[in-house]
Amino acid sequence: MSPRPLFRRARRVASAAALALSAALVVGAEAPRGPMPGYTKLTLEKAFYTEGATFADLNKDGHADAIAGPYWWEGPDFTKRHDIYPALPFDPLRYSDNFFSFTHDFNGDGWLDVFVIGFPGVDASWYQNPGAKGGMWRRNVVFLPVDNESPTFARLLGADKAPVLVCMSRGRLGYATWDPKAPATPWVFHAVSPQGNWQRFTHGMGVGDVNGDGREDILEKDAWWEQPAALKDDPVWKRHPFPFSAKGGSQMIVMDVNGDAVPDVITAKAAHGFGLSWFEQVRSAEGGESTFKEHVILAEKAEEKLDGVQFAQLHAVTLADFDGDGLPDIITGKRWWAHGPTGDIEPAAAPLLSAFVLRRGPNHTATYEPRVIDDSTGVGTQLVAADVNGDGRPDFIIGNKRGTAVLLSQKQGGSK
Repeated sequence: MSPRPLFRRARRVASAAALALSAALVVGAEAPRGPMPGYTKLTLEKAFYTEGATFADLNKDGHADAIAGPYWWEGPDFTKRHDIYPALPFDPLRYSDNFFSFTHDFNGDGWLDVFVIGFPGVDASWYQNPGAKGGMWRRNVVFLPVDNESPTFARLLGADKAPVLVCMSRGRLGYATWDPKAPATPWVFHAVSPQGNWQRFTHGMGVGDVNGDGREDILEKDAWWEQPAALKDDPVWKRHPFPFSAKGGSQMIVMDVNGDAVPDVITAKAAHGFGLSWFEQVRSAEGGESTFKEHVILAEKAEEKLDGVQFAQLHAVTLADFDGDGLPDIITGKRWWAHGPTGDIEPAAAPLLSAFVLRRGPNHTATYEPRVIDDSTGVGTQLVAADVNGDGRPDFIIGNKRGTAVLLSQKQGGSK
């Protein structure tokens, strides 16, 4: 997104809610491949409320519910809708006040709450689940400004630690922590970098253990920042420069793509342009600084199609085991009307949702095979995958300017 169009709220009482639940992914030996799943699309809402949406069991009935903007729908059929806060739909020519949604039990009452990151440069809030008594959800504004267009809520400080808000804020890269005894009080920002030139609309960010030391690092388009062994007094993290992308993509992902036990990096090259690559980490034999070798999945030139596929606006990227072989595949798509019908590259092109299926070869080689999941939905700024229908394949929830949709896998079906 650029700062060109002004952000205008459409008489919202609150600044909205929904989760980011990642599918559990096992990275290991390649299992036998199953048939590619087909998908049934459930349109939950046609109006534009949000560009972030997620799954989580909000009512504790054992089924994942769908959460998008001011509403949540009861699983497993997603037909019964409930309000989280009063709202009116937004004009698709402009923007919503809900870009990302995550869930966590902040107040420890046993009910999942909803954490929302709003428009870039504005606030992050969490909405308190009213539990069995029902009713509206109390909003707690806990941090601002949240800069970058791909902030996240992740267990940056360890799998056994509480998740934190990872973002840029006032020109610094860092994370915001919260007090479990008083989660509604303002969160505390911990800068990991010196002052930089990042601003609210900076693109590209991720969390992952790049150097394999057991600690999560932070990635941005020009570098990765190494988490130190001790965080007391908020030390500056070591910056490892590398030009992953010139313009910045969306979510940056760390995983061992080629099976050599060394973490690699996956990123879109431009959130509002073309390009998707994975960067193979190449470690120095002398123990010096690692470098990265780029492997192109989607080209940066509009006219260049790889395996017959090309699309722009990769403003949301996630991982999920699409074909059931035990390896995480890349799931991404085209954000529809990011800047309206004339503000971007190919705004009228089909809003694709696509899988890029990982194939590992001999001698630690790897390629990705494209599969179109759906050609009428696209993505927003957040893409969440989880197996909500229990068939062993990923399902998806998407909120964007085309509305809110859930895509449920059909194991016996074929891929489009």
